[in-house]
Amino acid sequence: MSTTVYLLTICLPLATVLLVFGMKYFAMVQQAKARTARDEADRRLADELARTQTETVAQLAAMNAALARLEGRMGAVEKVLKEVE
Repeated sequence: MSTTVYLLTICLPLATVLLVFGMKYFAMVQQAKARTARDEADRRLADELARTQTETVAQLAAMNAALARLEGRMGAVEKVLKEVE
């Protein structure tokens, strides 16, 4: 057996093992980056939802106040109409 063939039979399996582990490591790094990006996007979404919910609560309180004023006016109008009858 020649020296070249002998070295190839030793080096190629070793190179294959190293390549497989390298690809596995690269895939793990990419998954970690994707997970970090997804977590950051989820955090931004949660912040935006909390801000939107706060705004919605404020708008709902304003609408309830306006409705209470309208109910008061409507009661006054009904009272006037009953007096007129």
